[in-house]
Amino acid sequence: MGSKTIQGELWGMQAKDWAQIQEKTVEQGYQYALDFLHLRSSDKLLDIGCGSGYFSHLAHLTGAEVTGLDASDALLAQASIRDNSINFLSGEMEELPFEDESFHVVCGFNSFQFAANVRNALTEAKRVLKSKGRLVVMIWGNQEDCEAAGCLKAIASLLPPTPPGAKGPFALSENNLLQTLLNELDLRIINNADVNSVWHYENLDTALKGLMSSGAVARVIQQVGFDQTLATATRAMQPFVKGNGHVVFHNKFRVIISEKS
Repeated sequence: MGSKTIQGELWGMQAKDWAQIQEKTVEQGYQYALDFLHLRSSDKLLDIGCGSGYFSHLAHLTGAEVTGLDASDALLAQASIRDNSINFLSGEMEELPFEDESFHVVCGFNSFQFAANVRNALTEAKRVLKSKGRLVVMIWGNQEDCEAAGCLKAIASLLPPTPPGAKGPFALSENNLLQTLLNELDLRIINNADVNSVWHYENLDTALKGLMSSGAVARVIQQVGFDQTLATATRAMQPFVKGNGHVVFHNKFRVIISEKS
């Protein structure tokens, strides 16, 4: 069994807040990937873990033929509202419903680290890539480079300690784990960059809604309840509240682009 059943429920709990607030916070990473790819109208692109479809929409604006796949029906509903001209599908990233060599580009933005088996998910991504096709994976940078990591850690502390290797936002970020997996799968890394990502919210309420719409925080809410999670998140965010009431986090996301031989 893959990740769809569990992750689909978690990421769909606050789908509207994710679509309206949180997904756009990583737009710098999306733009970096698009600037590198130089998509053409003849390109077929698969967005795995497309969420509420913001990157899919940006890619579609280039003229590329885009397909989005996600585990959450609630997020896919938001994606269709954003851009109803894109083919959005509900599915499992470890069992992609596509023929071999179907796409010129496959992307996964903050999605592969939540797979039940990351190697299986990356293997499937490679399978559906055409020869010389490109795989774009974006993950969090190192925790010490991400101010939001402290808030996520504070919220996660409400749960019992997780075993080594547990799934989570930073599961592929440390010790070059993602790079190692790509090399083992014979995917040649052609670009590897940490991209600055500034999360800027107009007020604390908006910041809380955005952060708490993520699947990682939804898992905590399921276990300990909304009120306790909200109280912990509110305390953790206080150092990032500016004098004008805005909330600002400086983070880094790692964009690794590889090529199939």
